[in-house]
Amino acid sequence: MVPKAFSATGKALLAGGYLVLDPKYEAFVIALSARMYALNNVSDSNAGNGICSITVDSPQFVNGSWTYSLDLARLRSAGLAYAVVEKAGKHNPFIQSAILVTAAYALENGALDEYSKGKEIHVTIFSDPEYHSKSDSVRKESTNGSKEFLFHNKEITQVNKTGLGSSAGLVTSLTASLLSALFSDFDIVDKSLNWKEKVHNLAQVSHCKAQGKIGSGFDVASATFGSIIYQRFSPQLIHNVLDAVSDTNAKLVDLVDNQDWDMKHELCSMPPGIRLLMGDVIGGSETPKLVSKVQNWLKEKPEYSRKVWTELNGSNMRLVEALRKMHKLSETDKARYAYLLKELTKKNGEDIANSSDLPELSQIGCAIKDVRKYLKVMTEETGAEIEPLEQTTLLDAATSIKGILGGVVPGAGGYDAICLLASSEAIPQIFQETSSNPSFSHVRWMHLTEQSDGLIEESYSDFTGLV
Repeated sequence: MVPKAFSATGKALLAGGYLVLDPKYEAFVIALSARMYALNNVSDSNAGNGICSITVDSPQFVNGSWTYSLDLARLRSAGLAYAVVEKAGKHNPFIQSAILVTAAYALENGALDEYSKGKEIHVTIFSDPEYHSKSDSVRKESTNGSKEFLFHNKEITQVNKTGLGSSAGLVTSLTASLLSALFSDFDIVDKSLNWKEKVHNLAQVSHCKAQGKIGSGFDVASATFGSIIYQRFSPQLIHNVLDAVSDTNAKLVDLVDNQDWDMKHELCSMPPGIRLLMGDVIGGSETPKLVSKVQNWLKEKPEYSRKVWTELNGSNMRLVEALRKMHKLSETDKARYAYLLKELTKKNGEDIANSSDLPELSQIGCAIKDVRKYLKVMTEETGAEIEPLEQTTLLDAATSIKGILGGVVPGAGGYDAICLLASSEAIPQIFQETSSNPSFSHVRWMHLTEQSDGLIEESYSDFTGLV
């Protein structure tokens, strides 16, 4: 086979934090230019008959290599309950789950036969610099200069992450890379073959298995499909496979290929000239603890909490609709749109929200204020630090800067990031102003752009000199 490379995007959950767990609500997920890459290659193996050997290398990290020898007879009989073990006893739940789930799917479809007779799959993983802390690392670039990565002097578990969804990007790109090696007709561009949806479905199962729970799935959906309005699938779909005691391989294939997931992943992007600006805040929060506090609140005050969520959802959808209107205006009235962008560079979020002559922009600013209002209500009610005081101070300071419409604490909230909507043209002046502002001394701006596509095939030659 011809070696191939695939990549999947990182994400920022701009609107829909917590609500995204409930199938009744929609969320706006923005795909970001930080990508996870997976390059495949197939070679001869001495593994022996009936054994499929798969090695995953992550050369950016010390000891970043995992080898699995799958006994196909055991995989056939045990299915997803097969306790596959890494050759040296190392543990990486996301790589392990992606390999097991994809192999089970391939086995049931008869795609592992030749790999049980002296063939080995080798996958090399790379991650863009914005996923991890830059400390104690060295930059290396490919021969043609198109790819540049950080090579760390630590194991992957010892390097701090920035919260952009590296596990979802890893599982999605790795799943695509494995399927490409196993199925000759694999093609994510030809929509009639439905392979991108199959990658998504398998990656969702793998990600849930690795985490030991059925999450909302927005991160895997965005890694696959790009910037989207997302409405989750029923958790029972994946429970029916992972909790099954027999025929799990067949049930997996039926889930991936035949069942209606009843979910939404509608493409939606930022208006041109308005950019998502992500700030990595030195600190951090434990999302599971935040989520558990919110879940307790939902149980203790079901009526009131639903009322708050209804208001929050309304604010989220007004934000999405205001962004859509701006996007449409950029196509129907270019002169008005250019005027609005120019005014945005001259005014700050507070000015715009209170402006009567810039309704298109003020609708966005007011919606962001309302989203924050209800997130702060949740913070007070639950005791979870969704928008803690420190982040409120930071977001208020950002909203007072010219060129910034407003911002939120993305995803589940906490201390580790802020997410701003800003004029693309004003970004240099924003960087300059915040560099001398003590309020932003602990903020590292991430140089990211929105991506319309999630999972894509890359040029393998762009990685020459790194593999």
